[in-house]
Amino acid sequence: MSDAKTMIQTEVVFDGTSYLLAQDQDVGDLRHRIEEAARIGGTFVDVVVVGNRAVSVLITPTTRVAISVSTVAYDPRDTGDIDFPFSGYYDVL
Repeated sequence: MSDAKTMIQTEVVFDGTSYLLAQDQDVGDLRHRIEEAARIGGTFVDVVVVGNRAVSVLITPTTRVAISVSTVAYDPRDTGDIDFPFSGYYDVL
């Protein structure tokens, strides 16, 4: 048995562009904000991604969105705090 720490990592793909969400992102809330943006005809939806970077995505009724979840190795830097960015998941390779 391994004692390696793990964490859940959520990937969101907006029209073919993939983003890995920071750990503090509420996926249920994000889904609601995406659905609401599409319902009203379009607006920007803000997320914090791995690397503690803020990203705004324009969601319209035709935007394609896919959300997937996986278990990955724990990264203590992935806090979602945009005041302390880091280079992202490529640092752990």
